[in-house]
Amino acid sequence: AALADPRVSSIHVIEALSEVIDWHARGLVPLGHELTADERCTFVHGDFFAMIAAGLPIEIGDSLDALLLDIDHTPGHLLNADHATFYHPEGLRRVVDHLRPGGAFSLWSDEFSPNAEFVTVLESVFATVDAHVVDFPNHYTGGESTSTIYVAGTAD
Repeated sequence: AALADPRVSSIHVIEALSEVIDWHARGLVPLGHELTADERCTFVHGDFFAMIAAGLPIEIGDSLDALLLDIDHTPGHLLNADHATFYHPEGLRRVVDHLRPGGAFSLWSDEFSPNAEFVTVLESVFATVDAHVVDFPNHYTGGESTSTIYVAGTAD
């Protein structure tokens, strides 16, 4: 969807697994061919959490309009316990450091409703915070699923 916006000049997808990058290149995942064929989209092999803590690579830059994250199940249900500090104010301040004034941070979370504690953490770091509950067709179950998308913005 982001690439459909003509204002988007580049997207960098940070992926920890080289196999997933290869699946995109070979068109084995939905939209794989479309993403890899678009010259504005670049896949970067690496650990997002290590990169955000140490400073993003120069090719990604430190002045982003948006940082969109979909890694852990929820801020409290992590794929790796090492990710936990990212979801605290000090970790999220690193995101702010990489965003332009008026920039946006968005986080997908596999939650049926917003987590009030995480919203409070976001509010302690960002100028604006909103949580959107979204329903979508789940092709695995044949039914509908619900997730929460957190959207936070920096001051202008």
